[in-house]
Amino acid sequence: MAWQFTEDVEIYLAAAGGFLRARPAENTVILTAAAAVRARGAGAFGGSAPLFGWQGEPDGAVTAAFLHTPPFPVVLTAMNDGHAAALAAELAARGGQPAGVNAAPEPATAFAAAWQDHTGQAARPGMRMRLYALGQLLPPARPPPGQARTASAEDTAMLLAWLDAFHDEAGPQGPNESERLVNDRIGFGGLVLWERYGRPVSLAGRNRAAAGQARIGPVYTPPELRGRGFGGAATVAITQAALDDGAEGVVLFTDLANPASNTLYQRLGYRPVSDWTVLRFGAPSTDAARVR
Repeated sequence: MAWQFTEDVEIYLAAAGGFLRARPAENTVILTAAAAVRARGAGAFGGSAPLFGWQGEPDGAVTAAFLHTPPFPVVLTAMNDGHAAALAAELAARGGQPAGVNAAPEPATAFAAAWQDHTGQAARPGMRMRLYALGQLLPPARPPPGQARTASAEDTAMLLAWLDAFHDEAGPQGPNESERLVNDRIGFGGLVLWERYGRPVSLAGRNRAAAGQARIGPVYTPPELRGRGFGGAATVAITQAALDDGAEGVVLFTDLANPASNTLYQRLGYRPVSDWTVLRFGAPSTDAARVR
């Protein structure tokens, strides 16, 4: 069966929602993005209209899905290489211009190779990530001094400065959405500060739960305050807040290039689920090496 496409999030969720919700942790990015479009409309991410799609069997069973919310990369569910390559070919034929692809390494590589075949645009490696899901929350036996509090509108200037710094430090993974993120998350208590002697020393955020899953991020501590356990304490606090707010599960992504954060989150009770990679597309090239 060919890929099916729509710009209507309701049609998408009616067709593929059950498939996505069957693996809510692995599909957290698609589920939360679709929920944002559903709540805020087609302009939720500031780019052109989102595109949704799914691949199914003749009996109607969905076997793969994707979502593209420009200007972010295409996000793929688990799928075989053939489906990923076919999707790249169809998006190229439709005149799509994704900035890249975000998926498990195998379908991401297959998509990128097919995209280069059809457009001449080679892929370059972006961030390599690991998805973790919470088992049992394990607060540190000796937490750092201080306490958590929910961020409020009075913290906006500092939050924006910290999130801008986080965006710059993480590298060009997408547009800077600090202002939208702060305005949205303050409204539902989605940002927590760890304070020491009344001074904020670390920040942790979460999104609204989708399909029962809340996703943690960003977590940021200014460089001069790192190595003291503040980020871990803020992560514990925001995780507990998500659970108290009714989340059935809590997930987060880490940068695989940062071994300290990967070790920290496992100490706090998070367990690895799957690896992800972002491959970014550049200008057409006839001699660039294909990603394999």
